[in-house]
Amino acid sequence: MKIENVLVTGGGGYVGAVLIPKLLESGYNVRVVDLFIYGEQVLDAVRENPSLGLYKGDIRDQSLLRRILPGCDAIIHLACISNDPSFELDPELGKSINFDAFAPLVDISRESGVKRFIYASSSSVYGIKEEKNVTEDLPLLPLTDYSKYKAMCEEVLLQKRTPGFVTLVLRPSTVCGYSPRLRLDLTVNILTNHAINNRKITVFGGQQMRPNIHIKDMVQAYIKSLEWPDNAIDGKIFNVGFDNFTVAEIANKVRKVVGEDIEIVTTPSDDNRSYHVSSAKIKKELGFVAEYNLEDAISDLVASFQAGKIPNAMTDIRYYNIKTMQKINLR
Repeated sequence: MKIENVLVTGGGGYVGAVLIPKLLESGYNVRVVDLFIYGEQVLDAVRENPSLGLYKGDIRDQSLLRRILPGCDAIIHLACISNDPSFELDPELGKSINFDAFAPLVDISRESGVKRFIYASSSSVYGIKEEKNVTEDLPLLPLTDYSKYKAMCEEVLLQKRTPGFVTLVLRPSTVCGYSPRLRLDLTVNILTNHAINNRKITVFGGQQMRPNIHIKDMVQAYIKSLEWPDNAIDGKIFNVGFDNFTVAEIANKVRKVVGEDIEIVTTPSDDNRSYHVSSAKIKKELGFVAEYNLEDAISDLVASFQAGKIPNAMTDIRYYNIKTMQKINLR
């Protein structure tokens, strides 16, 4: 079955703001449901596109879902309270959006005739691993509520898989690079921001391994998820990543791109999460290989700073999930 109509939850988020224009460019009819807490301007470039339907709303609103899901062939579920600190601000809110709303969303999708459900999980579900390469068959040991509920949603989705309702779980590495809804609270983006605006980078710890993927590659993975044949992806789980570097190595790459005058200061850290994620399975089974590296992401950010696309980078709360969540006091 050819997929033509796609619903993206959280389409006004960091990845969504890059994904939506690409989906439209690829010829899909797209519906977006999002609270747009980081601003509705993030999709201004495509707002007038006749193939786009924007719905400002909450994925916990089941009546809204029943209204907008019929007619959709596929759903890409990105919406969540993203990252551990934002989740921990209000664990009940985080659970209500990230977990409690999930099973009803899957059920209503299935009832509404959706044929393919693509879920954005997270590589954080693995926790701390001793293994040299973290592969999809390793046991999950999530360390935080955020990653625990990501893992639990994977289980829910796989349980609800039925013939004609294809399910796919993607576990992205940490996404990096420029987006109209920019996040400056992710490792690569943080270090690049500080290098440009402070000429100084502070590295906490430094030896922790971090898996990364360029936002353009992550978007490509979601687009490919609509194209891969049912039997290649149904009921499957794939890591989606590219570069695995220590935080210290990332800092050095930032300095190399931004300027050798950047000072790097290292201080101790109690965040010892460290894992080297393998994306061999998605390459072997689906032929998906990332095209952009860490330096590309850093260079894109630098160009966006220089073009004036990231004003007030150190102070505007829109770039920082936790500060925005604190201000809006979502319930």
